This record gives sequence, structure tokens and C-alpha cells, in this order.
Amino acid sequence: MKREIISTGQAPAAIGPYNQAVRAGNLIFTAGQVPLDPATMKMVDGGIREQSAQVMKNLEAVLAAAGAGFGDVVKSTCFMADLSQFAEFNDIYGAVFAGMEPPARSAFQVAALPLGALIEVEMVAIAPEMD
Repeated sequence: MKREIISTGQAPAAIGPYNQAVRAGNLIFTAGQVPLDPATMKMVDGGIREQSAQVMKNLEAVLAAAGAGFGDVVKSTCFMADLSQFAEFNDIYGAVFAGMEPPARSAFQVAALPLGALIEVEMVAIAPEMD
């Protein structure tokens, strides 16, 4: 099975020893995305809604770089600093899957996230086989 590193300037560069995503065969595994603006590498202003929107924008860019989209996602894992904000996050998350079958999902409250983020999301998607 071939392994390919996925990278795009349309999403934040890795802030540690990892890649934005790895494609293995027809599976795409994204790294967790936090709400960094890829142009500035700074956290977006605002609360959970604004941060969630940026996270989903970052994931969309990473998936696109791998030849996939939200309709190809089969599993997502969501890490939140405060699960009491889940409904607000869910509004943003649900909107990106409007009109399609959403993936399986897990959500966890964690003690802390990188750079003080309120939300981090990672995804697994299916894409066509590599040449």
C-alpha cells in the first residue's frame, strides 16, 4: 500500500513533528486541526462558533489537497475544552454535512488543547486509489 504525505498552504502548517494528513491507499487520515488562520498562524478571534468554523475550513482544505471532501469522511473525532459548548459546535459541524450522510463521530472533553484552542477535530476519509 502506498503512503503519501498531504500538505497544503490553505491550512495551517504543522506546529510540531506531524503532517497535515497522510493518505494510505484510499484512506486519508487528517491531523487534528485547531482554529489557526493559515495566513497568520494565529488563533482566530471569537468563541466556539468562530473557532469551529475555522477548524472546519482548515479540514476542508486538507481534505481537498488529498482529493476528497466532507462527503468522503467516514469518521471524525472532536476534542473540546468544554462540552457545555457542544450545541454551538454541533451547529457549525452539522452545516458542513448538510444534505449528505454525516460520518461516525466521537466527541470528548479534554483538559487542554494546543495553543489554548476551544476545539480540535480530526477526520478519516475515503478517496480514490492513488496512481
